[in-house]
Amino acid sequence: MRRLIPFIIICVLFPTLVKGQVGEARNDLAIGFNGDFALNKISFNPTIKQNFHQGLGFGFSARYVCEKYFSCLCALQAEVNYMQLGWDELIETSTDTYNRTMDYVQVPLLANLGFGKERGGVKGFLVIGPQIGFCIGEREKRGGEWSDHTLYLRPNHIVEQYDMPVEKKFEYGLTGGLGMDVSTRSGHHFILEGRYYYGLSDIYHNSKRDTFGRSANGAIIAKLSYMFDIIKTKGI
Repeated sequence: MRRLIPFIIICVLFPTLVKGQVGEARNDLAIGFNGDFALNKISFNPTIKQNFHQGLGFGFSARYVCEKYFSCLCALQAEVNYMQLGWDELIETSTDTYNRTMDYVQVPLLANLGFGKERGGVKGFLVIGPQIGFCIGEREKRGGEWSDHTLYLRPNHIVEQYDMPVEKKFEYGLTGGLGMDVSTRSGHHFILEGRYYYGLSDIYHNSKRDTFGRSANGAIIAKLSYMFDIIKTKGI
């Protein structure tokens, strides 16, 4: 329950991140698509050593700019993304290798705060907000000897994760990052962005009788996006 509190706070305070005071009204709506590259680890407790799992993703975005307050452009951004998350175990006691890939549909709802040129230039921005997701598939990849002997050599003899499917397919967490938007006067946007996703929920059950007390996603994400304006504020 304590891990849910930051998620609830962000959801409750989210409107104030987008629009805190009255400024210059804007009515700009842009839509587009993105390609993603993710480096993910699962925060296991007890600990399992890992390399970063590498995954790809893509999705669709919509951004509505509602206000300019001083030099800050305040916007609401919503996305629907497909993303590959998972973990890649670092096994040092044998030649065994193990990789789990989990396919997610993710929906982040973000405050987008921009500073710079509205059109025809460069704008930096901050995004932050809650995110939910759902695991729609998973697959394992094993290599090496993979015998009873090599399994016995695992640190703390933790092997329950193998062949154990994701038990909690729905997840929630917080995401945020920084980016750069290069726009044209005609309303085309070319966007480069880096984000971090911090999972507040677990992929496995976490009661005292279960193997893991913690098993949450944590991802570093690079995004390359293209958006175009379909509604623009007149006179800007």
